[in-house]
Amino acid sequence: MKSIYKISGLFFLLLTVIISCTKDDLAFKEYLKDGEIVYPGRVANIVTKPGNLRTALWWNPSPDPSITKYVVYWNNSADSVVVTPTTHNPLDTIKVTIPNLKEYTYTFTVYSYDAQGHKSIPIEARNVRVFGPLYQSGLLNRPYNVVDPYLINSTNSVQLNFKAPDTINVNTVVRYTNVAGSTVDKILLPLDTAITLSDYKPGTSIQYKSSYIPGKGSLDVFAVSDFSVFPEIVPRYVLCNRSLFNEVHLPGDAQTYESGTSISKLWDGSVGPQGYPNIFHSAGNSGMPHVITFDLGKIYFNLSRIEETGRDCCNNPDRFEVWGTADISNATTTLSASDNGWPAQAISKGWTLLKDVTRTDDGKNAFTSELDNGGKPIRYIRIRIKHVTTGDGNYSNMSEIRFWNIQ
Repeated sequence: MKSIYKISGLFFLLLTVIISCTKDDLAFKEYLKDGEIVYPGRVANIVTKPGNLRTALWWNPSPDPSITKYVVYWNNSADSVVVTPTTHNPLDTIKVTIPNLKEYTYTFTVYSYDAQGHKSIPIEARNVRVFGPLYQSGLLNRPYNVVDPYLINSTNSVQLNFKAPDTINVNTVVRYTNVAGSTVDKILLPLDTAITLSDYKPGTSIQYKSSYIPGKGSLDVFAVSDFSVFPEIVPRYVLCNRSLFNEVHLPGDAQTYESGTSISKLWDGSVGPQGYPNIFHSAGNSGMPHVITFDLGKIYFNLSRIEETGRDCCNNPDRFEVWGTADISNATTTLSASDNGWPAQAISKGWTLLKDVTRTDDGKNAFTSELDNGGKPIRYIRIRIKHVTTGDGNYSNMSEIRFWNIQ
């Protein structure tokens, strides 16, 4: 009896398994009646590049060799672009530029497709901003240094000073007129806070316009719509400190009439034409032309103006040259100042002719002349007196000399 029960139990268990398997199999076939679901490999690492009414998407391709195209959708899938893969190496980069967009913030969705039309799980690039005229209208030109906008180096050389720019600044175009009358554009780079115009034509306007990118890797550069006008370059003359002046006596220099009429009388602070003995008075054997030398006490990089005041009566220079140099270590001339070869020798010794002055009056009152040293540093001055109003062949008299430096 026990054996009969055992056989009946085994038969019942086997029947149950058969019925169960058949039911599950039918359910699985029903589930797969439309075929197995296939998902091609999706792209990775989408990077967006901002642009002017356009954008670019860069991504690493899927290594899935079955992929035949990528499709990028935007505007709720109303717009799309198809990209044909050129590689399946995930270390490569596929790039697509999407033009003709509006200035707006978009979401782009990328699908991978195989030849049977199966598509991958989507990958999105969200909050992609596209830039345009509205962004450009908000850009401002890089600010200049309001406290110290410029430094005049010489007659035709000026340094323009700017503040540090925004980090997205690309460059600033500085537009000016050069000495030849031509319009010139120079580029101020973001890391530079100053730019020098070495051939600037004084009195002409300077304009500037900055350019920016909206973000790293931008496809396009946006320039500010209009140029701004840089502050007018107005020479600022600063009187040289005459308390620093000192006499210098080089070989061949003219002697003075007496100790009380020395060269230092030229910076003693008197005002207007002076009478003897409160003047510089050369000795009676000086000859004509003759030279005197003195030290300004420091180097000036833009010595630009001289004012000379004569004596109250006579022997005032009406033709004289102003020479300058930064160092007199080897600046001694061996020729007489009356020798026609003296100017050439002076130049060979490092002297620069700053001005050849001609006065047409009686030489008494203060007379101002602009100097042109071409931006050379000047500390030592030589005055070569070529003629005096009386026509005297030895004596020259002066009351005062002043110099200005442009800053």
